[in-house]
Amino acid sequence: MATMYTFKKEERLCNKRLIDKLFHNGSSFLCYPFRVSWLVNPEPQPYPAQILFSVPKKRYKHAVDRNLVKRLMRETYRLHKQQYLYDILQQTDKNIIVSVGYVGKEIEPYLFIEKKMLKMLTQLGNELAAASVQVPAN
Repeated sequence: MATMYTFKKEERLCNKRLIDKLFHNGSSFLCYPFRVSWLVNPEPQPYPAQILFSVPKKRYKHAVDRNLVKRLMRETYRLHKQQYLYDILQQTDKNIIVSVGYVGKEIEPYLFIEKKMLKMLTQLGNELAAASVQVPAN
C-alpha cells in the first residue's frame, strides 16, 4: 500500500458521542508537550485512527497562536502517521480514537514538535501493543 500523506475529514474526530466516550473511558499518558487520550473503538471506521487536536484557550488567548500550534501538530501527524501508527493498527486489526492536547507553556518550533510527536506516536504504539497482549488473557 502506498504511503498516505493526507489528513482527510474522516480521520478527524468530530463525533460528540465518541469524544465523550474517549474522555470517560479512555487511557491517557503525558509525553511533553502533549497529553494523549486514546481508546480502542470497536465500531468500524474508514481509517484505522480518528484523531482530535486541541490547544487550551486558557493558556493561549489569541486564536492565531492556537491555530499555529494545531497546524504544526496536524502537519507532523500527517507526515508520520503511516509509519508510526497505521502500520501497527493494521497488524493488530484495531481502530482507535485519539485526542492530543497541547500542554506546553510556549509555542515550540516545528522541529521540536516533530521530534516529540514521533516519541508520542511510538509510545502510543507501545501502549496499543501492550493492550492487545492483555486482551486475550481475559
